[in-house]
Amino acid sequence: MNTPPDAAVLSIFNHLFASVAEEMGVTLERTAFSPNIKERLDFSCALFLGDGRMLAQAAHIPVHLGAMPASVQAALAHCAPFEPGDVIILNDPYLGGTHLPDVTLVSPVFLADTPAGTIPPPPPFFVASRAHHADIGGISPGSMPLSTELYQEGLIIPPLKLLAAGQRNEA
Repeated sequence: MNTPPDAAVLSIFNHLFASVAEEMGVTLERTAFSPNIKERLDFSCALFLGDGRMLAQAAHIPVHLGAMPASVQAALAHCAPFEPGDVIILNDPYLGGTHLPDVTLVSPVFLADTPAGTIPPPPPFFVASRAHHADIGGISPGSMPLSTELYQEGLIIPPLKLLAAGQRNEA
């Protein structure tokens, strides 16, 4: 028999996870060098379950948040298995990106340390942020007003491990 969830407990966890996403945004804003992030606040942060479904989001940019689950799903599909310290980078609009200057970072969240030499269990959560970058190398500086096809807009980044186990991935 299924018992209905307790409304008070649901509310507590809803606010807990939403506050984590908001604090991610505060940290991103405080540590950013880019005026697009620091002053224009052109970024979004969210938490996801281990299967890629969105759990909570901060009150940031709706177009980012609406497309971000597809980017997280793409990261899971292309970059598993995950270890603590992994960071996936992508901006591919065919895999959940909005436009090329909006770069997404996805990281797994593990609940406990895995002993050395053992395979960690799948992460129960992921965190993701998407932020607008001033220039991604397109046909014209700043963005893509003169582009007529995607490849003219700049660098297309498929899901890649930017960091693998906390180390820069040179591969």
